[in-house]
Amino acid sequence: MYRAAFLLVLSPLLAQKDEPLSKAADYPVHVSVPGMEIAAEYLLHSIPTTHGFYVANLYLVVDVGIFPSSGETIKVSNGQFRLRVNHGKFDLIADTPGTVAGSLKYPDWEQQRNLSAQAGPVIIGAPPNVGRFPGDGRDHPPVSAPVPEEPDPSGQEKQVPQTMDELINAAALPEWPSKKPLKGCVFFHFAGKMKSIHSLELLYDGGAGRPKATIPLF
Repeated sequence: MYRAAFLLVLSPLLAQKDEPLSKAADYPVHVSVPGMEIAAEYLLHSIPTTHGFYVANLYLVVDVGIFPSSGETIKVSNGQFRLRVNHGKFDLIADTPGTVAGSLKYPDWEQQRNLSAQAGPVIIGAPPNVGRFPGDGRDHPPVSAPVPEEPDPSGQEKQVPQTMDELINAAALPEWPSKKPLKGCVFFHFAGKMKSIHSLELLYDGGAGRPKATIPLF
């Protein structure tokens, strides 16, 4: 059984998440900075898809919305965000959707991650502990049914997600320049105990010449 990934059946309250968040005020918290509004909602471990939520116990998940207000093209990337725990005791950096998907598919991903960190900078690959080809006797990771997606704001045609990797990538905050709103999840690896968290702040740094912002989540 996979300890880090499963799909929750949506309750009527959670089903409201399927409704589009079309403006910053639709989110629990939002701030205005020159040229845009930044909105956010702390989802704990939940990664929303059209048919339910994946639960990533190794990650804190923040749903982020970027709403340009001046008609200017804004470049968005996960690297612009950090998560501050307990008012500045330490900050978490954003992880990639591919790394998050790996932690969901492979039960010993955290062990491999820790070993890699001790060994120094390496390319982290998925540990070969589950089956990935016909005839492999090991258990296969769960894969959700295809979920239809809206065309992405870049104007490029987007394929319907088929695999867990594609589903997590579709749920993530898009990374491209845009004059239109961009919305999606940012993932922060957290190895501590949840009860140790007393406050969370999402930090935004747009880079040279761009604004900075602090969005209190709780």
